[in-house]
Amino acid sequence: MRLTRLLAGLTALTLAAGLVGCSSEADDAEDHTDGAGGFPVTVEHVYGTTTIPAKPERIASVAWANHEVPLALGVVPVGMSKATWGDDDGDGVLPWVEERLDELGAETPALFDETDGIDFEAVADTQPDVILAAYSGLTQEDYDTLSKIAPVVAYPDTAWGTSLSEMIELNSAAIGMPEQGEELIAELERESAAALDKHPQLIGKKLLFAFVNPSDLSKIGFYTVHDTRPGFLAELGLPQPAAVESESEKTEDFYVEFSADAVDRFADVDVFVTYGDAEGEIVRQLQSDPLFSQIPAVAEGRIAILEDSTPLAAAANPTPLSIAWGLDDYFALLAGAADPAGE
Repeated sequence: MRLTRLLAGLTALTLAAGLVGCSSEADDAEDHTDGAGGFPVTVEHVYGTTTIPAKPERIASVAWANHEVPLALGVVPVGMSKATWGDDDGDGVLPWVEERLDELGAETPALFDETDGIDFEAVADTQPDVILAAYSGLTQEDYDTLSKIAPVVAYPDTAWGTSLSEMIELNSAAIGMPEQGEELIAELERESAAALDKHPQLIGKKLLFAFVNPSDLSKIGFYTVHDTRPGFLAELGLPQPAAVESESEKTEDFYVEFSADAVDRFADVDVFVTYGDAEGEIVRQLQSDPLFSQIPAVAEGRIAILEDSTPLAAAANPTPLSIAWGLDDYFALLAGAADPAGE
């Protein structure tokens, strides 16, 4: 899979503050829609506005997880993005989506293979009434091409910078289910807070969600709060490392990269979270590297490894269906790294 899919990809402490944060995101998303469940519905996004004239009967989605919004609300799309990362059985569908389809007694929708970009012909073949892409990195060209097929809901402001609550808000409004979308957001907030409450080791901890290329340790990349991985954790009240806070204020990008010479900027990191191999080779590499080993969290073994291309690694990018499926396991992994001695 291309690095851009991994970075996008794919895809949590004061609880009260976290819930307020999620609610604020949802309120912001409401500003992008007009219609309150009646049609026509107009959605504002980065490329202008889209009007959906009537309640869609055939819903398609592209990019990561947009299909999970209608599925969570009991509506099966006619087509959706094929999972090419995190898929445990090679059928192109993540396990929590498979479970939901089974619950709904539905067959798998048409799968769009986006390995080399959006398969416009496959999308067109599903004859959609609307195309959901509120969480995506659609280019202007992508948007224009998809718009020739059906009305498109693009991301509101920043590529891959749509929060979970915004994604639900925009996509649910586009299919005429805004109230159900609000209820889903509230339920996910409750589930997330309850899962976090089970792991007090995480209270007050600063997690750096990093990406490290094992073949090139001259650089260190990490995700800003505009990405759903640290963004979700921040909404739940987790404080952010100073470097994440600083870079998130400077840029709207979801990912930034530093020279490894800047490792001193990560001295306040409590848990170093990254992707790696099941055998933990990346840990040995980081701890033996002259620069990375200067990061206290690395030197002291406070490292959480999400095994590459596993469902749990994919679930670290929280989505409407993955939260119930894997959030407890994800928090347990982070908590174990926060307290490696088990004290």
